[in-house]
Amino acid sequence: MDLGIKNKIAFITGASSGIGLATAELFAKEGAKVVICGRNEANLKKAKDEIKKSTGHEVDFFSCDTSKFDHVEKVVSKIVEKYKKIDILINNAGKAQAGGVVDAPDEAWKSMIDVKIYSLINTCKTIAPIMKKNNWGRIVNMSSIGGIYPNPKLTISHGLSAAINNLTKSLSLDLAPYNIIVNAIGIGAVRTKNWEENMLPKVRQTRKDLASLNDEEIIKSIGKEHTPVGRFGKPIEIAQIACFLCSECNGFVTGSVIEASGGADKFM
Repeated sequence: MDLGIKNKIAFITGASSGIGLATAELFAKEGAKVVICGRNEANLKKAKDEIKKSTGHEVDFFSCDTSKFDHVEKVVSKIVEKYKKIDILINNAGKAQAGGVVDAPDEAWKSMIDVKIYSLINTCKTIAPIMKKNNWGRIVNMSSIGGIYPNPKLTISHGLSAAINNLTKSLSLDLAPYNIIVNAIGIGAVRTKNWEENMLPKVRQTRKDLASLNDEEIIKSIGKEHTPVGRFGKPIEIAQIACFLCSECNGFVTGSVIEASGGADKFM
């Protein structure tokens, strides 16, 4: 199937690893002109090299703190200067963050609001007008299944995911007249470096029955326990959904949160 994204300009945030990197790699394979960004320049260079090795395609990269509007504005202006447009935006900045309303420190809330909410607002505010001028655009916001089925131990992540879902719906209604399609992906348990670094330690603390197992055994056990399909998802499986949502093949699905959780109706 020809997805119709060859030579489309795709800007992907949080793309130096995990789901963002898998998405960038898949878009490059499909012939899109990919621009990746993240905070760590060294990691972005590694991602660029990895994409080149696996796809044969070059990608551009910019080190950027997307929670700061002036940083985003500067990067977007450089992309438009080179390519004259931006067709596709993937908002993937952010990480899993444990913590409830009562116990989470203020700094954890502020940090996550910056990276998950302000990053999304800043990219959409700068890129949506460019899409409107071209009367074509696709935006995918990476969210969490917890934005629909919250876990009180992960209120920071899940509360902000619910906000992302609402913002996605609002954006889709605002931008639909301009042939701009906006969706979110409600991501469940997907195995990434971020999940392993941020969530595995919490699992060891809260699940004494699993604490003696190694990482592989814990992930296998949790995947079987919490998802009807019996395993963790793979980053490429999320990337494939994003690729379809951003393609010419999709002109009618907008304002939706696509649940990608292996059938789970709760997050952990």
